[in-house]
Amino acid sequence: MINTILILLSFLAPNPPKNVYDFSFKTIDGKEVKLSQFKGKKILIVNTASMCGYTPQYEDLEKLHKQYGKKLVVIGFPEGNFGGQEFSTDAEIKKFCTGKYNVTFMLAQKSSVMGSDISPLFKYLTTQTNTEEQGDIKWNFEKFLINEKGELVHRFRSKTKPMDEAILKNL
Repeated sequence: MINTILILLSFLAPNPPKNVYDFSFKTIDGKEVKLSQFKGKKILIVNTASMCGYTPQYEDLEKLHKQYGKKLVVIGFPEGNFGGQEFSTDAEIKKFCTGKYNVTFMLAQKSSVMGSDISPLFKYLTTQTNTEEQGDIKWNFEKFLINEKGELVHRFRSKTKPMDEAILKNL
């Protein structure tokens, strides 16, 4: 209910969000992070799930983080919107991601990427009309590439792997 109110307020406010720098989130460890702290870098935002056919993409997300970390911030947003394919708690998610895939890139707290409780960030991302793909997220591991100015410039569906040329050529 609170998320729904926040979403409504964010779009009814006199100053709607201009870009992703107007948003913040909590890491899986509970630390508040403002996306504005990443000005000048590209950001790859990915809705993730631990028990999905696309879960092995964690490996390539980690490669992206290690190879391009000076100019790219990778952030995973665990969610259970699609068939409940995510653990119940942030502690379980963190243990899985760091234990099985050695994830060191930033993970957010579990959140919703669709429906009435969609997070404000994902409401914003899915309503942008300046990319190849638009509208609701269809499955886990969709990728949103943000440029150095905080603007969504590319959106990739789940089947596009993190190390795919379609992503790499835009880094």
